[in-house]
Amino acid sequence: MQRIVPCPKASTPPRPLHDRDTSRQLEQRLAATLPPHTLMRRAGLAVARLAMAWQPHAQRIVVLAGGGNNGGDGLVAAARLTQDWPERDVAVWWLGDPERLPDDARWAWQQARAANLTWLQAAPEHPPDLVIDALLGLGLDRPVQGTTLTALRWLQACPAPTLCVDLPSGLDPNTGHWWADTPVQPVAARATLSLLTLKPGLFTGLGRAVAGETIWFDDLGAQADPTTAAAWLVTSAGWPDAAALRADHASHKGSRGDVLVLGGALPAAHAGVGMGGAALLAARAALRAGAGRVYVALVGEADQIPPWDAVQPALMLRSAAAALDSDLPERATVVAGCGGGPEMATLDTVLARSPRLVLDADALNALAGRADPDPLAQRRARRWWTVLTPHPLEAARLLRTDTASVQRDRLAAARTLAGRWHAVVVLKGSGSVVAAPGLTPRVVASGSGWLATAGSGDTLAGLLGARLSTLPWPAPPEDLLAAVADTVALHGTLPEHWPHRWPPTASDLLP
Repeated sequence: MQRIVPCPKASTPPRPLHDRDTSRQLEQRLAATLPPHTLMRRAGLAVARLAMAWQPHAQRIVVLAGGGNNGGDGLVAAARLTQDWPERDVAVWWLGDPERLPDDARWAWQQARAANLTWLQAAPEHPPDLVIDALLGLGLDRPVQGTTLTALRWLQACPAPTLCVDLPSGLDPNTGHWWADTPVQPVAARATLSLLTLKPGLFTGLGRAVAGETIWFDDLGAQADPTTAAAWLVTSAGWPDAAALRADHASHKGSRGDVLVLGGALPAAHAGVGMGGAALLAARAALRAGAGRVYVALVGEADQIPPWDAVQPALMLRSAAAALDSDLPERATVVAGCGGGPEMATLDTVLARSPRLVLDADALNALAGRADPDPLAQRRARRWWTVLTPHPLEAARLLRTDTASVQRDRLAAARTLAGRWHAVVVLKGSGSVVAAPGLTPRVVASGSGWLATAGSGDTLAGLLGARLSTLPWPAPPEDLLAAVADTVALHGTLPEHWPHRWPPTASDLLP
């Protein structure tokens, strides 16, 4: 059994995530090679042991079980808890029908009926010390209704620690969509034990909010084929640390790469509203991340450009017009759009001249207004790099759809965006998805609600600019995808070092 920890200090390779169909096929193949009910016996034992290891002092335990194989896992766990820890009071609230049980679940029901268990007909009057959620599992792909919804509402409102079997009931394993009408409230005293495979829905959409702070994984002896993965989970940031940079004695600022941040519309250029802070946040992030030289090209007249940035005087400020008249677009990694406003009319020039390009914010809005993606297709044909960093609303504009559709299936949205716009796409949000044409996407496990603040996306854009400026070019598409995912993972770890109880601002993330 493995504990899945987002972004541990030690570097770990990406883990394969398998969807519903692939997981079922693996289960069927493995079950065919084993004696009857072996997999369900293994699963129930794993649940029982983890429950006692996680909540060793729990005396009153309620197992909420449905009528499928997920419920069967819970029934086996209930029987094992009674057998191995007889001093515990174990009760089962079972919503199955004996006449409609699959073979394994029928066997599990018979085992539970033979054990010394209390059988409930409704929700317990008082919260137990521990709930084991085995109500709904891998098969859920439609809204929850009827008595199942009643039980799920009780489960979501119950204050007791909850161990979810394979998936939190109500969660779509493929997408992280929440199929119930119950409020989604993050609960610290909740954990999930994923069985056989790790599912994408646990790590994106609403999965991270309902799965709890800890996700455990037990493969039950299965050997999932990594080539059939629907996505790869990134749990650590493969980023050069400060010690590695310090030891690179032969380096110089030219070898660290150049970054040009294009955006930050000044008040006179944007209806009296200043947006220069967005560009400065991106530029400061690029400088802090190790870029050798960082240029800031602000949208506005030259006489409006401040002479320097008081926070980071090493930044080199100029007007957007002056930057585009130079050779900077060709030799630097360009980060375009941070606070650029509707004045991003320079996008055609940037697309045609910048081999390494990150498009964020207003550059994405300008891109969404285009009739076709031909300029980006031409960039891909030249092996130039284009990275798009939309949040869900910006992704919806690029896809000509709505935010709810994007959030309903974030993996599919990111894959579609990458294919349509011929680019690496970072669909930001809980469980950011990084996708590229023809490659298996990656889901990033780091990040928290503290990143939901103005300027956080600008910081990520600057980090991406710094990372791409040092990546050997041209690089294989797989290396570019990995570098972008690693950068997103690093960005997700930034709030972890914030020492205060109030949330940080984007400026606080880069001391």
